[in-house]
Amino acid sequence: MATSTTGEKAPRISWYRCPIEPAKLKELTRRSDAKGLFYSLGNLLPLVATGYLAYIFFVREIWLGVALALWLHGTIRGVAGSAHHELAHGTVFRSKWLNAFFLRIWAMLIMFNYHRYKLSHTYHHLYTLHQEADGEVVLPKKTPSKVLRWLQLFTIDIEGFIKGFLRDKIRLVVTGKYRDAWTNRIFTPKQQGMFKRTIRLERLHFGFHVAVFIVSAIFGLWIIPVILTLGPYFGRWWGTLLGATMHLGLRDNVPDFRLCCRTIKLDPFSGFVRWGMHYHIEHHMFAAVPCYNLGRLHRAVASDMPARRTLMGAWKEMTAIQRRQRDEPDYQFDTPLPAPKDDATEMDPLRADIGDIRPKDFDEAPPESM
Repeated sequence: MATSTTGEKAPRISWYRCPIEPAKLKELTRRSDAKGLFYSLGNLLPLVATGYLAYIFFVREIWLGVALALWLHGTIRGVAGSAHHELAHGTVFRSKWLNAFFLRIWAMLIMFNYHRYKLSHTYHHLYTLHQEADGEVVLPKKTPSKVLRWLQLFTIDIEGFIKGFLRDKIRLVVTGKYRDAWTNRIFTPKQQGMFKRTIRLERLHFGFHVAVFIVSAIFGLWIIPVILTLGPYFGRWWGTLLGATMHLGLRDNVPDFRLCCRTIKLDPFSGFVRWGMHYHIEHHMFAAVPCYNLGRLHRAVASDMPARRTLMGAWKEMTAIQRRQRDEPDYQFDTPLPAPKDDATEMDPLRADIGDIRPKDFDEAPPESM
């Protein structure tokens, strides 16, 4: 058993996983370059189209058109983290070079650091909502409550830009140091090589966007950095609306993904741009299954799963949870589960496989406590 930097044994979580035949699971984990291209290009196309529209309206000085195109562009990019997430798992393409190629494209768009994310997200999957070792999602999480915050999410996220870009990003690039305790905690002495690659990637992304700004300023095309660099700060409501449902209000420190994750129903287009992450229980339970097979996986294990919430139903549930937590801070929602089943399915490595996201030097031990 692996040990942490404090010398303590790693708490191996004996996760419950729904019964599924090994042959069926093997079939569902099969990756496809064609399907990977469909998802990757299909999600890039709306971004290119809306960005091009903003550029055309800018050239023609149709300012209302510029504002609308930027809002649509940002609305789609607000869900783009799902692309980074799936590509970081390495389960989208059969060909690893294609997976790496598209991961780098998506990462450059919003300065997404996949080195840091892979390390953090590995902990999140191994120790989901076990608070001593999962600092990526810390409960209780809250939905935006202030009217001004929602107004920014539906228009321009000024607060996010000031804090996330002007303060944190520039400080990180200059000093080579992260502000948040979780990132500093997971980069143990064993991961210092990865930390150096992480900082280099941060500076590479930032340098690219600075170069875009300079070239655009020279040619008077101010709309280009607005689209490329500021695009993620327009219309972030959709990403918040969909992303908040994954864990908010659910139980921590339980060995059952059905109690600490939430699967919801979505229309086909929202599910597509979300890269299947509305099947969030299924993704955590069998993380090696590609996003385009999660619907089939859900149907295969549906009899052992809780009832799916609608998006509106999930938000009603989360709102009620947060109201109750004001009076009972320790309250967590206990998702009703079907009657227990005797899992007679033979254990095989695929059931606990989390894809290719695990760093090579990861030791499966929780990072040293803060």
